Amino acid sequence: MSEIAAQTGPGMSWSIRIRLSLMMFLQFMMFAVFWVPLAPYLNSLGMSPTERSWALSSMALGCLASPIIGMIADRHFASQKVLAVLNLLSSALLLAVIFLAKSSSPIVVIAALVVQQLCYMPTWGLTSSIAMAHSPAEKFPQIRVFGSIGWVAAGIFSIAAGWFFLNQKGEALKIDGTNIPFYCGAATGVIAALVALMLPNTPPPAKGQKASIIDALGLRSFSLMKDVKFAIFIIISTLVMIPFVFYWSYFSLYLDDNHFQYITFTMNWGQCVEMFAMLLVPLALAKFGVKWTMVVGLLALVARYLFFWGGDAGMPWMTYAGILVHGVIFGFFFVGGQVYVGKKAPKEIQAQAQGLLFLITFGVGMLAANFIDGWIIEQYKYTTSAGAKLVTTHHWQPVWLIAIGCSVALMLAMALFFRFKSAAAPVGATGVAKATETGVTEG
Repeated sequence: MSEIAAQTGPGMSWSIRIRLSLMMFLQFMMFAVFWVPLAPYLNSLGMSPTERSWALSSMALGCLASPIIGMIADRHFASQKVLAVLNLLSSALLLAVIFLAKSSSPIVVIAALVVQQLCYMPTWGLTSSIAMAHSPAEKFPQIRVFGSIGWVAAGIFSIAAGWFFLNQKGEALKIDGTNIPFYCGAATGVIAALVALMLPNTPPPAKGQKASIIDALGLRSFSLMKDVKFAIFIIISTLVMIPFVFYWSYFSLYLDDNHFQYITFTMNWGQCVEMFAMLLVPLALAKFGVKWTMVVGLLALVARYLFFWGGDAGMPWMTYAGILVHGVIFGFFFVGGQVYVGKKAPKEIQAQAQGLLFLITFGVGMLAANFIDGWIIEQYKYTTSAGAKLVTTHHWQPVWLIAIGCSVALMLAMALFFRFKSAAAPVGATGVAKATETGVTEG
């Protein structure tokens, strides 16, 4: 059986599974190893809060290229080759950021970060389309879980790497706030590029077909919006980023306000749970279908902010509980959404469709939410005096109540207005759902 034929049958060789899993591991480790400690590094460069916000929005801006890169993979070049080139460019640009930061203005550094993310962020959709081309969609979470493992590994690696860069006293160097994570990200990207070239061949499914300006710009996937159900899914996914970003972009500010130690390590517990939650997604898809799997993810989003509200009210254990449900949110809603798009989109625009999803969520949605949520948080800012020093902090209870309200509204909207369900598939002895050819029916 050819490698790409595995999409329509239950068989998937261990060779393919291992290569796809390694692809996910390296792709997310490459990002997390430099992105998580990025804010301290930007502070060390002396960037203003506005400059720092734009630099941190480079991820969202990078998603703008996702449909175009998807079009290239759908129509012109094999996906694994496109992935290899993007990883090499991303690595080179990470090294360029290090070089530019030594002598250039913040604007130039921000521009380099944006270009780097324009090369990197499309790989999230690209890796998803490659994985789904060689495995049943229901088994995709079992491969995607290695991205979560890579994210956690990046945190462990960042601590271990400190022992390779000792300070003058012979002690482990704290690499947060330095350019060392950029070197680590660049090295990981080179390895990821080599692994991409060893992936099973994923030829462009629409190669040779007549193309228009819409195809040239990677906009063919927007035709899916003609389907009302798909449009509802996209609208809800975009709006979900407003409550989601309160955690993704600003929770470190909450932890800092409340004097938590080891902020990055504390937030990484969410990714640890994500590794296990991701393995439950295939079972949820088989038992509940796509729609209710995503509803469960939004229910977890409501629970997160209820926990944070309780933690801020004087029950610290609830703060940690809110961090731990991150894996359920990401796995059930966001990965469940990727599975839905994989089932809905024709094979000729699979890569573009996955790129569209990331453009809408982690692109347009996150970019808007960064500024909306930042404005909301600023409304509850206040200053206190600590001796002769003024300290700025925030009232977080009303912020969490706003997040709860948004999450409840979106969960109800998904439950009431989205119409799509998977046919319940039998679960084999291994606990993995056995997919039918399409595995879905629409309701």
